[in-house]
Formats: sequence, C-alpha cells, structure tokens
Amino acid sequence: MSRAALLVLADGRFPAGGHAHSGGAEAAVKAGRVTGAASLADFCRGRLHTAGLVSASLAAAAALGTDPVALDAAADARTPSPALRAAARRLGRQLMRAARATWPSRQLDALAREFPKGAHQPVVLGLAARAAGLGPLDAAYCAAYESVSGPATATVRLLSLDPLDATAVLARLAPETDLVADRAVEAARRVVDGGVDVLPAASAPLLEIGAEVHAAWAVRLFAS
Repeated sequence: MSRAALLVLADGRFPAGGHAHSGGAEAAVKAGRVTGAASLADFCRGRLHTAGLVSASLAAAAALGTDPVALDAAADARTPSPALRAAARRLGRQLMRAARATWPSRQLDALAREFPKGAHQPVVLGLAARAAGLGPLDAAYCAAYESVSGPATATVRLLSLDPLDATAVLARLAPETDLVADRAVEAARRVVDGGVDVLPAASAPLLEIGAEVHAAWAVRLFAS
C-alpha cells in the first residue's frame, strides 16, 4: 500500500473534474445559508455527516471488492435529486478517465464499459483506490474529505472568503472526518453479510432541493 498514491488521489489538482462543482455551496450561498466561515463550517459539517458518509461508505465498499453495479444502483437510490445524480455521473466519468490513465485496471475498464455515460463518482473512487493499491479506509477518507473540501474551495471563490479561514474550517472538521471514515468502513464491511442495503442512507433534503434549483439557473459559476 502506497501512502503517496493516497496523496495523489486526494490531491485537489488530480484531474477528476471536482473544481467545476461546488457540492451545493453555490446554491447555499445564493439562499443566504452560507455567508462566511462560521456558516460554511455548519454547511460542511452537515454535508460530511450526510452526503459525505454515504459517499464514503460506497467508496469503501467498492475498494473492498463489492459488485460495482450493485453499488451504483445503491448510489442512485440514495440520491433523490436528478440533478445530483447527473452531477455524480459526470464526476464519475471524469474521474474514470483520470484513474484509468494513472492506474490502469481491468476493473476500471469493465466499469467504464458497463457505464459509458459514467458511474456514480464514489463507486469509481473506490475502484480507483483499489487499482492504486489502497484500502477501504483510504477510499473512505478521500470521499469524506472531498465532501467538505469542494464546498470550502468553492466558497472562497463565491464569497471572496479568506482561504486561510476556509482551510481552518477543514482543519477543525478533521476529527469528524476521521469518525465518518471509520463509520463508512464499518458499514462497508457489513455488506458481505447484509448486501448493499446496509450501507448508510443519510438524507440531506436541502442539498437535494438546492441542487434542483441550481440546475435551473441560466447563469452559474459551478456545474453543481
């Protein structure tokens, strides 16, 4: 297992397309729910324990070798918003391109054939981690961290927030990110006996509603 590979996969400069997405932050800023560092911390904490936990568990399960087709269906079932499902598949398609170029894998190739328009991003992330020689906890950390780093980075652009304040938000969330990653792996290991239905299905209704509103905007800075 290479810790350097984990750094590559989790690096915001890895060409996986995440820079074009705000993780719901753009809609939250427009609605007045995120106005500065304190409200950004609240938003990220909520996202981490809902969408972040779900994504981390899907990624961990994929890294453990769970059937990716079943996981993709589970991701669909846990994403009520059509706009969010479309965004997840766009991100999955871009991550697939980057992962196959970086860590060639027959499993990634097979998933790309199964989902030519893109599988859900956490499922691709888990298989990418597996191809890179990483374990389920590594995959869970990547997914959990992405769930908060994306909105934090986007808010710097949306509000001209001081990057130091945004980074401080992420640092203070570190213990909770640890907790979410551990919970995700525990859930992923239960899939062997209980199937994908045992994976977390934490709900974030405002993220879903915000995504639908955001998708209807004629002008926006981020794709989602």
